[in-house]
Amino acid sequence: MAGCSSFISTDSGDENEIHEPKNQIEEFETGLQKLYEGFSLSDPPEGVGHKLDNIDIGASQYLRKFWEFQELPTDEALNAWMDPDQPSMSKATWESSNIFIWILYLRLDFQIRQCHDFLKKAENADLDSVEDLQRLNEIKAEARFLRALTYWHFLDFFGNGVPFYSDDDDLGEPNDSMPPVNGFGGTEIFDFIEKELQEVLSEESDVQLRPANATLVGKANKAAAYMLLVKLYMNAEVYTNQSRWNDAKIALNQIMSTGYELERSYEHNFLADNHLSKEIIFSIPYEGESTSTYGGMTYILHASFGGDMESSYYGISGGWGGNRATVQLVEKFEDHLQAQIDPRGVFYRGHNRENTSLFDFKDGYGVSKFKNITSLGYSGSDSKMVYPDTDFPMFRLADVYLMLAEIEARVDGKISDWSHLEELWSRASLPLEVQNDYKQEADIDALSFILDERARELYWEGHRRTDLIRFGKFVKDYSWPFKGGSSLGAPSIPYRYNVLPIPDNELMDNTNLKQNPLW
Repeated sequence: MAGCSSFISTDSGDENEIHEPKNQIEEFETGLQKLYEGFSLSDPPEGVGHKLDNIDIGASQYLRKFWEFQELPTDEALNAWMDPDQPSMSKATWESSNIFIWILYLRLDFQIRQCHDFLKKAENADLDSVEDLQRLNEIKAEARFLRALTYWHFLDFFGNGVPFYSDDDDLGEPNDSMPPVNGFGGTEIFDFIEKELQEVLSEESDVQLRPANATLVGKANKAAAYMLLVKLYMNAEVYTNQSRWNDAKIALNQIMSTGYELERSYEHNFLADNHLSKEIIFSIPYEGESTSTYGGMTYILHASFGGDMESSYYGISGGWGGNRATVQLVEKFEDHLQAQIDPRGVFYRGHNRENTSLFDFKDGYGVSKFKNITSLGYSGSDSKMVYPDTDFPMFRLADVYLMLAEIEARVDGKISDWSHLEELWSRASLPLEVQNDYKQEADIDALSFILDERARELYWEGHRRTDLIRFGKFVKDYSWPFKGGSSLGAPSIPYRYNVLPIPDNELMDNTNLKQNPLW
């Protein structure tokens, strides 16, 4: 296969087409688009593709793997498939030999290498016009954001002991890559992400992102960078053993001043025309056949339908019978009589409520939050209803509101300003008595309430594993079906599951790497 130094074109779906850059602004525009498509499409990672020969190309896609590891080991989702290594993801019983951990690792490393290589070429670009040079600086800022986003995912899943490439480094071969000097216990990757984001946000920088009001679907602006910075600070105690709540609040206030608004309808954020949402700050876009893949939103939609669910009602051709809700997720929307009281829970209740069998898709309510139907009721653009138009909303304003409330709960021990949460509840037509019940829960335990409220608002949007770890509830003091292996679930699993192990295959191929502690 060709080396990692070429730009990858994904115009033809899952096929590779190589273009050598010509140092013209159009080539860099094209190259940047390929970096964005690294999150959405399924081209096998160049230079490591041979390692994935036995894996379905859709199953190795970036967003698919990110979503699976953020949702399947948590209290929000279970997967019914029996593929080798798949059940351990729902049970949180994986080992360092797990093939899906290796795929995730390869995806993250490949995406970072592509961004790094692109930026190296951009630094050496020979452009004449002032306009082209200005645009190239914006392009470089976007590429740096995408690299920082991927490094955050790498840090969040695997810790600090993963391959790290400074701006002065030549890429070399993947098997020669080096981790930071301080390994797992260091803060180099955290510090690098923070520095990168601060630079592309600075008004003094030549290489800065477009302002937050320059909103293009699926493209990074300053609001997206502030959001990523917030995520870094909100989880800083996990990553560095030092809290950064005040820094997170400062960055959140920057987002609050950018003009984003809550979308009028909660469900509009998850439909085939959600690119029109005023609430979504950064998304991974999909457009039917032009973004054909069996990963990404194709996977998220099709895998969530099956059993007795009528998939065409939701704008897709058929369900794969994969992912459904845990009873713990369903309970967060119900009263003590198991009647749903919170409209944000979008479930198919024709299946069993309890999760008795991991491998029976009908043991668990279906989740129909995402649909390939527009707000006007039309199906997406693909006439075969295979590939959706629904974008993945990675960051949205509702999360800003929730994190402001969380910071207040952590710093003050209680929530005093309810205005933003009341906006979310009003948007969802939540009855006043339910709102008052939620406030009473918060008076008893503000952080437990916030963790539950984050599930109610953000379920299946790729936040849950990170949230549970930040709240200290992923490995201990909380059980859900099949956690640790049994159908009832274990309240505690070994502490090592807070981070993924470095894959065995990578340790064999690259002797510079060290296994994460306790693995």
